[in-house]
Formats: sequence, C-alpha cells, structure tokens
Amino acid sequence: MVYKVLISDPLSEDGIQPLREAENIEVTMKTDFTPEELALHIGEYDALLVRSQTKVTREIIEQAKRLKIIGRAGVGVDNIDLDAATEHGVIVVNAPDGNTNSAAEHTIAMLMSLARKIPQAFYALKHQKWDRKSHVGVELKNKTLGVIGMGRIGVEVAARAKGQRMNVIAYDPFLTEEKADKLGVDYGSVEDVVQKADFITVHTPLLKETRHLINKDAFEKMKDGVQIINCARGGIIDEDALYEAIVNKKVAGAALDVFEEEPAVNHKLLELPEVIATPHLGASTIEAQENVAIDVSHDVVHFLTGGLATNPVNLPSVPSEVMKKIEPYFRLSEKLGTFLTYLAEEAIEEISIYYAGDLTDVQVAPLTRNTIKGLLKRHLGEHVNDVNASFLAEKKGITINEQKTSTSKGFTNLLTVQVKTSKTTRTVAGTLLNGLGARIVKVDNYSVDVIPEGHLLFIRHKDQPGAIGRVGSLLAEHDVNIATMQVGRSDVGGDAIMMLTIDKHLEKEVLEQLINVTDIYAVNAIDL
Repeated sequence: MVYKVLISDPLSEDGIQPLREAENIEVTMKTDFTPEELALHIGEYDALLVRSQTKVTREIIEQAKRLKIIGRAGVGVDNIDLDAATEHGVIVVNAPDGNTNSAAEHTIAMLMSLARKIPQAFYALKHQKWDRKSHVGVELKNKTLGVIGMGRIGVEVAARAKGQRMNVIAYDPFLTEEKADKLGVDYGSVEDVVQKADFITVHTPLLKETRHLINKDAFEKMKDGVQIINCARGGIIDEDALYEAIVNKKVAGAALDVFEEEPAVNHKLLELPEVIATPHLGASTIEAQENVAIDVSHDVVHFLTGGLATNPVNLPSVPSEVMKKIEPYFRLSEKLGTFLTYLAEEAIEEISIYYAGDLTDVQVAPLTRNTIKGLLKRHLGEHVNDVNASFLAEKKGITINEQKTSTSKGFTNLLTVQVKTSKTTRTVAGTLLNGLGARIVKVDNYSVDVIPEGHLLFIRHKDQPGAIGRVGSLLAEHDVNIATMQVGRSDVGGDAIMMLTIDKHLEKEVLEQLINVTDIYAVNAIDL
C-alpha cells in the first residue's frame, strides 16, 4: 500500500528527507492551499504535515476520510482542532525537542535586549540620533527572573539566566520543591512569581487554564517597573491588560515574540516605545527548523508503517523505557478485547481490565486503550484506533475500569478482561509465555491454552460421552479441519467447554447446525 503525505506549510527539504526516503510513501508539498482547497483535497491523503500557517479545523478533519496522522513541525498545536482529530481517530504528533535550544536562546536574547533597550537605541541611530540618555538600561545580575512554566524550554531559560547571575523563581504544576532545588531555582506559586520577580517570562502551552494567565489582577500584584517576556504563545498574557499596565508605568517594558492574533502588524502594543517585538521567531533558526521537521517526519514514517508514535499530543506520552516493557502485550490486549465481542451477545455496559504480575509495575494505560480498541473494532471497523477508542466507548455509554491486582494465579504476567451486559458477565484472561508468545489461559471459569489468532470455536455443552465426536463429525462433513482442541468441565456430568482452532472461517449454515447438536448449549465462532 502506498501512503500519501501532504505538506501544506514550508518545511526544510533536509527535514523531510525521512519521508522522501521511506518506501511506500508518496510526498506532495503544496503550501498555497486556501482553507477551502485544503478541505477539498485532504480526503486523498493519509498524513498531513504543518507548521503554524495551516489551520487544521474540524471542517477539514471531517473531510479527511483517509487521514491517520497530523504532524506539527513545532511544539504548539493550537492551529489544530485536537477534539475533532481525537473524535475521528486521527493522531496528532509534534516535535517538542527540536526547537528547545532555539526558543531558549531567543528568550534570553529578548531578555537582554529588553533590559538594555538595544532595539530602541538602534532605531534611534538609524534615524541619525545619538541619544545615550534615553536608553539607559538595567543589569541582569542579582535581579530575579520569574519563570512560569518549567518544561523543556523553561528549564533551559532558567539555566541560562543563572549563567547571567540572576536569581530564578519558578512555577509549574508539575514542579516540586525537590525538583526546584535540583535545578537551583526557588519554588513558588504563580502568585509568588508575579510578586517577587523583576523580569517575568512565560513558557506554558496555551490552554483553557493558561489563557490570560497574566491578566489585570496579576499585573496589580507585580513590582513597579517589572518587565515582561513572552516567547511562548500569544494569549497567555492579556494584551489589553499589558497595554494598560505599560501606559500606567506599572510595567517598564515588554518583549513579545507572539501575539493573540498574528500577523500583528498594526497592534497597539507596537506603538509603545517600551515594547520590543519580533514576528514569532522563537523557532526560526536553520537548526531548529530542520530538527523539528526531521523529528515529525520520522514519527509519521514510523506510525504509517505500523509503529507507535513517539510524540503523540492527543494521547498521553509514554516514556520509551516503559513502552519497551508493554509493547509485547499490545497484540494480546487487542485480541482479548475482540474475543469478548463474540461472547457478549447483548450490548456491553461495562468493561473491567485487571493487570497482575509484572504488569503491575508498569504504566498500562496504552494497553487499556488497545483492549478497548479490540472491543469496539469488530463492530465499528477500522475507524476505531488507540486515539479515539476511549472516546467512542464513552459515547456508547460503556464504563471502563482499570485495576492492578496482586493475584496472578501462578503466571508471571496476567491480563484479564471482563465485560458486563444487562444479562451476563463474560471473562477472558491471557498471558505471555516466555519463548512461546501470547496465550489465552482462561475463558469464564475454564482454564485453556490457546494461541489468540486465526479461527476459533468456543462451545459450551453438557459433559456427556460422544459430544466431542459429534462436533468433530459435523465439522468433517463440511470439510472443516480441526487444528487444536482444548476441553474443560466444572464437574462430571455438569457443564463443559470445547475450544477448537479450525483452519477456516465457519459459515453461518454450519454454525446453526452445531448449535442444534444434542447437548450443546452455545457455539461462538471467533475470528481473530
């Protein structure tokens, strides 16, 4: 199969080389699509690569019938409708590391330019004014830099500021006092930062919780003469409040690389002499643009060819060392989910997934999503994937439970999946056997040993002599060969089961004849 990839924003040719070199991937670069044209043509493509120019709206995603992945060559994804992508099973990836150094360097450049009024002084010289008195700056040494957001970029900015012998106070929702101590910064709340800092720089994503995080109330709590830097995302700072704070002399200066609406060529903030600005250049270095394109291109190639995305945005990121441990269980988890769809004859209301043994020591959320995908895929088709499985289950009213338990029933690892309907509860359990691979080891209360693949028959019957023979004879009449057979019973003469592996799909006619065989209660033909 040939996968078609559209690149709709300018990207470095060296950066997209992984796509050019990949087998079965056809690349189209067209950077002048209007939104209407993109919506018209997007249905032809399996992947879309963008920077910040292309707006990937819900309307575009709804037209993208083949789209599997959207790659953002950069950190932010505010130009992509993540909710729509998730609902339609489209994974969104970005390149969080590629421009870290570039963005951190730009922030420090803006900080120093702001402190020493370098752009204003240069502008005066350009206009033949030798004016030293108007451009007296301040030193950074011993000043306090407040960093809001201690992700990759925030940490790098803090380290560089300490190199300028600044004091640093930082806030991040995931920053602890212990981590702050290791980084050599003071730990504080947002309020602590805005009250104590001489310079404040923001490095958070633009979310509902961070929009206008720096607002009128925040400015009122700041020191007189504070200076503000935003090289992260437009909208984190309330621009109207910033304008007012500068006019009222509360804020001595601001350095802005981003704005709420871009391009911002006629913005009122740019009329103020205290403001310096650049046109969203944080990631605009040759190295950064190449690195982010390379990172996202590798992720797209890996995903389209059956691998897992390294930097998913609409899925929680999983550390590589954790992924190595759980990846062998992916096939098993999906198969167990699919298996139960054949046993549950009514609508599934609840699914419970239990992890035991070695699986209690790892992050299992990806396996839970994969199990749910297997549960839904048989009825909803290829539209279901890891991205939208939980969303679709919720929309279907299915309750999802995940639990780790110490009860592994003698297995090194054990994954048990249970579904409840309005009438029944059905259970299947599986494990990985060293050197032998995946096995189904329990169905309801019966122990079995079955490879979860191919064509299976699960038969419940009365424990009577001749039951196995009657099943074998009927299958032989229809040229259905039995590859393996497992049997089990609750007690002599009571309920019993047969689990058969057969060589081909069982036709409906044969299934109906099996159900009518004497002493057989139920037959489930399962295709894995």
